[in-house]
Amino acid sequence: MEKNKSEVELTKKIEGETWKKALNKVYEKNNKKAKIDGFRPGKAPFDVYIKHYGIESLFLDAADLVINEAYLKALEESKVVPVCEPSVDIKTINENEVEFVFKIVTKPKLTIKKYKDLKVKKGKLEVTEEEINHEIEHLLEHYAELVIKNGKVENGDTVVIDYVGSVDGVEFEGGSAENYSLVIGSNTFIPGFEEQLIGMEKEETKEISVKFPDDYHAENLKGRDAIFKVTVHEIKTKEVRKLDKEFFEDLGMEGVNSEETLRNSIKEHLETHKKSDIENKFTEDMMEAISKNTEVEIPDKMVEEEVNRLVERAEENLKYQGISLDLYYQFTKTTEADMRKQLEPEAFKNVMYRLILEEIVKLENIIVKDEEVDQELERMVKEYKTTKEEILKELGSKEMLKYDLEVRRTFERLSELNEVK
Repeated sequence: MEKNKSEVELTKKIEGETWKKALNKVYEKNNKKAKIDGFRPGKAPFDVYIKHYGIESLFLDAADLVINEAYLKALEESKVVPVCEPSVDIKTINENEVEFVFKIVTKPKLTIKKYKDLKVKKGKLEVTEEEINHEIEHLLEHYAELVIKNGKVENGDTVVIDYVGSVDGVEFEGGSAENYSLVIGSNTFIPGFEEQLIGMEKEETKEISVKFPDDYHAENLKGRDAIFKVTVHEIKTKEVRKLDKEFFEDLGMEGVNSEETLRNSIKEHLETHKKSDIENKFTEDMMEAISKNTEVEIPDKMVEEEVNRLVERAEENLKYQGISLDLYYQFTKTTEADMRKQLEPEAFKNVMYRLILEEIVKLENIIVKDEEVDQELERMVKEYKTTKEEILKELGSKEMLKYDLEVRRTFERLSELNEVK
C-alpha cells in the first residue's frame, strides 16, 4: 500500500490584547540588554526602543510566545485530531496581529475487510535433548579452566608472548608488547600472525613474516610487509569441566546441584524463551495477515515520525555500548540518510499495525477501566520494586499504561479469533 499525504490546513489569528501583551513581554526582555544612548539597559521607554530597533524586531519572539495558544484554539474550534506534530507557517504578522497556518496530519481512514477466522498457525513448543546437551556443553566451555601445558602451541591454546614488530628493520609505534595473552585462533592479530605461532614451544623465539591488510587503520602500515620477533613464555590449554559438585557450586544456580536438576533448569529456560518466540511469531503472522486485508493510505509524516523514533532508539542502544551515532556511521561507512532509508519499511509496518490495533479496539469494543489501570500499576510496583511515580515517569502517563493494556487485550482477542484450533 502506498503512503499518501493527508493534511488539513487550519488558520488561527492572535490579535488585540493578547498580541499586544506578547509584544510587550518581548520588549521588556530585550530592553534589559538594549544599548540606547542616554538610557541604561532596561530603562528605555517602549516608543524609544521601537524607534531605535523597529517594531519588527519583536515579531518572531512574540509569535513563539503565542503559537501554542493558537494551535490549541485551532484544534478546539475545528475538532481535528492530529496524529503527528504539525508544521506551521506565519501567514501575516504586524503590530496588530499574527496569523498562523498549521498543516495538520489527521488519522487516515482505514478499512479492515477481514480480521477474524484467518486461521493463523501457532508454532509447537518443543525442547529437544540435543538442545539441552548443546547448552550444557556451552556452560562447560564457559567455565573451562586454563591450565599450563607442556608441549607445542596448538590452535585454541592461550599463549603469553613478548613481541617486537618492525618494517624495513625499523620498529613501529604500537608494534611491541610484553607478557601479552593471546588466544590462538581468535583472529585478534593481523592475518598470518597467530597461525605461525602454532608448533612453537615454551621460551622459543621466532621471527614471523606478515603483511598488513590494505585497509589497515594505520595509514603508514597499510599493505606493508612486517617482521615480528616473538618469544613464547607460557602455553595454556582449556581443561573441560565435569558435571561434578565443584562445577555446580561454581554455577551458583538456585536448586541446581546435579545433572538432572541442571537439565530440568535448562529445559525450563529454553521453554520460556521458545514460548516467547512462538508468541511473537504468531502475533507477527496474524498482524501481517490482517494488514493484507486492510485498505489505508498512510501519511508520509506518520512514517517519518516513526523513523525518528526508531533512530532515537538505535542511538540509545548504541550509547549502552559506548558508541555514538557518528562513530557508528564511520564504522559502517553509512550516513544518517542510509539508516533512515533502511528503517523506513519497519516504520511503515509499525504505523500500519498501530492503526489496525486502534481500529480493532473500536470494532471489538475493548474497554479498559480506570480501576484496572490502577491495579496494573500496583502490580508493576510490586514486580519491579519501585514507586508509582517512577513507573509513570518511565511510561509517560496513566493514559499510556491504559493504551498498553488495550493493546494487550486486543492481541488476546485477535488470538482467540484467528488461531488454528
